[in-house]
Amino acid sequence: MNSLAQAKEPPVQVVYRFDDHRYLELKGYDCEGELWYTDTIRGIHTEPVSQFYRIFTRKFVHPSERYIAITGWGVGGFIVSRDHGQTWQSVGFSPGPNEPNGDDYAPREDVTSFTVVNDQGFLQTKHSLYTSSKPFEDPRILPGGPGIPYTLENGKVQVLEAQYPGEAWGMVYMTKLGLEGTTQILKTNWQNLPDHVPEVKNYQGWDHMRCAMDAGKAK
Repeated sequence: MNSLAQAKEPPVQVVYRFDDHRYLELKGYDCEGELWYTDTIRGIHTEPVSQFYRIFTRKFVHPSERYIAITGWGVGGFIVSRDHGQTWQSVGFSPGPNEPNGDDYAPREDVTSFTVVNDQGFLQTKHSLYTSSKPFEDPRILPGGPGIPYTLENGKVQVLEAQYPGEAWGMVYMTKLGLEGTTQILKTNWQNLPDHVPEVKNYQGWDHMRCAMDAGKAK
């Protein structure tokens, strides 16, 4: 079979740059396909999303290096890494009601920006701020810790223990409304969350993802 008859490899294009050594690549046609993360200094090249990824089109600012969080076109959740991009996990919104109408997620049309700074993510919508927790675990719910006692409405005392500590840091996004009445709010890494997205100064990366729809197509 000659080269002209062989299947053509899908195009690969850089769709986001965090800085001079970290970037995201999309492999596929029509701005949809595999998403790859590369860190040239640490020698990391991993695949956060294996297929059907479509870029996030709102403002995106991401100076954070250890905690990396990516969302896509539909903003239905997040793909996150807590180890500089070596491994990835899917993360959702809180199971509780984050929105005034009772929904647990932010509607795509309401999202205005996503910022990841100091190992913490901030998704801003028209009327809410979704955040991940501060980037550490409450020592009271680590193995060997005393646990966190709390009192139910009926007066019964319970203890949040290391065996069932709830979501790990960075692995769920909540609004302050969504935190109310949950055990997450008992932990120190969910205390004193900001009401606004922290200011990012001197950011060297892109502030939006970019994608050429006609990449790889014959002119």
